[in-house]
Amino acid sequence: MKIYLNTIGCRLNQSEIETYARQFRAAGHALVSDPAEADLTVINTCTVTTAAAADSRKLIRSAARAGSKQVIATGCWATMEPLAAAGLPGVSSVVVNDEKDELVPRLLQLQPEAFDLEPVAREPIPGARLRTRAFIKVQDGCDNHCTFCITTVARGQGRSRAKEEILADIQAAIAGGAQEVVLTGVHLGSWGQDFAERSHLRDLVTYLLENSDVPRMRLSSLEPWDLDADFFALWQDRRLARHLHLPLQSGSAATLRRMARKTTPDDFAQLVQAARAAIPGVAITTDVIVGFPGESEDEFQQSLEFVRQMNFAGGHVFTYSARPGTGAARMSGHVDHALRKSRNAEMRAVFEASAHAYQNQFVGQELPVLWESASPLGLDSWTISGLTDNYLRVTAQAPRKLWNVITPVELVGNNGQDLVGVIR
Repeated sequence: MKIYLNTIGCRLNQSEIETYARQFRAAGHALVSDPAEADLTVINTCTVTTAAAADSRKLIRSAARAGSKQVIATGCWATMEPLAAAGLPGVSSVVVNDEKDELVPRLLQLQPEAFDLEPVAREPIPGARLRTRAFIKVQDGCDNHCTFCITTVARGQGRSRAKEEILADIQAAIAGGAQEVVLTGVHLGSWGQDFAERSHLRDLVTYLLENSDVPRMRLSSLEPWDLDADFFALWQDRRLARHLHLPLQSGSAATLRRMARKTTPDDFAQLVQAARAAIPGVAITTDVIVGFPGESEDEFQQSLEFVRQMNFAGGHVFTYSARPGTGAARMSGHVDHALRKSRNAEMRAVFEASAHAYQNQFVGQELPVLWESASPLGLDSWTISGLTDNYLRVTAQAPRKLWNVITPVELVGNNGQDLVGVIR
């Protein structure tokens, strides 16, 4: 059987389809890069925003129009709206999140243990999901109750995976040639808190670094209240990528309280200061929501100024989107859509300026880059693009197609979007 896999949304969704890819391949099936070639398409959906939900439906419809013989819809949007998902053209079944880990075994009528008998090395998924970085699922679900978040409803309570299972996934990624693994989860920092003998994410990271020879390990999004200054001592191991994504959501204390976020601007700033002191050159990125219910002009200006003061290396700005079933959707004081849009533009401008300033600190330095994409320019000439460990996007020209290798690069300039490198 020929299988096409696609996803939208978070890195956890990417990790899950990489698991599906390994399982299908272990059972003797082939992955294809186009749904037109597929006997079966699996779409892992997202519902974090109305736009993500719409994009999820679009992917499903596109697969059906391309001629995929059957389509399975899974993930958060399919879980929250299973009847709507089942009604889309070509959808043969809907697999909700509680059952998604069993999707492939049940489809192929195999016991889950069958996939552990002969571990298969990870291979990048062909097509739109081609990635050099291997995304490793560490935990699922979340016990926080942020009032804007539908993911907690869609994913359920926090559940940690055993460290031995995680290590096995990393070893499979290394065997497949992965140069970087990314630990991911809905609430990554809560790993180990649900074990009978409570553990902490620092214990997992230490264990994985000590028991693998992975060239580079990156942590995905971490809630700031899960960390303390001692956590940053982990970065004494140079294999740990100097990048922290710490979701802020708002720089206004009042807005954070309505969001039910377990932090304040002062606490967040102190954590950032501790991280920068412990990890020279660290890239700190974040998420911010604008137009949250009740966000006054004064609260927005507080948020804008706080983001400006933090000098983030980059960030995502989300225009608030009411999601049915969340506390925020029931709040009064919803901000006018046009005002939300203008606030988004203002916030993005601040992030663009700080990202540009962060990039320019490294012009003239030499940093290792993992090359992730390559486009031919002509005979024996390629434009290549990749990431440093501190999440700087670098483009360069090379005489050959460099892909999934790490090379030292001299950073010589900034093209207004990415850094420009020269391979010596």
